[in-house]
Amino acid sequence: MRAIAWCAQHPAPSILYPLETSVTNDENLTVKQQREKRRAEKVAALKAKQKKEKRGRLIAIVLSATAVVAVLGIVITVVVSNATRPEPQVPLTAAERAAIEIEGEELFPGLDPRHTTDPVQYDVMPPAGGPHNPSWLNCGVYEEEQPVEYAVHSLEHGAVWLAYDPDQISDEQLTELRRLAPDRHAIVSPIAGLESPIIASAWGARVQVDEPGDERIGQFIDKYWLSPAAPEPGALCSNALDGPGRVS
Repeated sequence: MRAIAWCAQHPAPSILYPLETSVTNDENLTVKQQREKRRAEKVAALKAKQKKEKRGRLIAIVLSATAVVAVLGIVITVVVSNATRPEPQVPLTAAERAAIEIEGEELFPGLDPRHTTDPVQYDVMPPAGGPHNPSWLNCGVYEEEQPVEYAVHSLEHGAVWLAYDPDQISDEQLTELRRLAPDRHAIVSPIAGLESPIIASAWGARVQVDEPGDERIGQFIDKYWLSPAAPEPGALCSNALDGPGRVS
């Protein structure tokens, strides 16, 4: 009984047994197995590196292709824009102007350049000068008729006015006519009931043509655009009146 009581008061200590593990220790591998394991690890690392480099190359190719497309788009835009826009013009010298002969040219010497706010009755349309409004018409392309007295003031500043009858030219011809106009000091606008489909006008001169392909339009622009024959050549043709229907 004493032995039983002593055992109850002094239980046997717990014994901990090691758990089984599936982790393989390199020390338990043979030399061959260790070598094969290291080789497999190197192969896996190399494949991962190659995959990463391939992904990087693909990204670089996509970015390069995108950049090339963007550059080509800019180049094409510039080429097309330049192809449809007249080259910037430089006024000719007096000798060069004098050498240009224009068949059918109408001259109007001694025009009155005074300013007036009253309506003016001009002898021809479009006029080649004469009394005009104190304010000028901003040069540009218009798709509606413009106040004539303001446009004549622009002629005083050396502008060329390409007037056309919308009932006598096609849309294609109008596009071609607009391309002929210089970038500045030029007006393109319709006037119904003209004597001819197109009449180019400048201070003191006009010429009538049937189509924009007539070489006399270019000759007229060369001879009279910013001509010293105008009372105020080179004066502003902007910052004044924007007429109705301005396109550009």
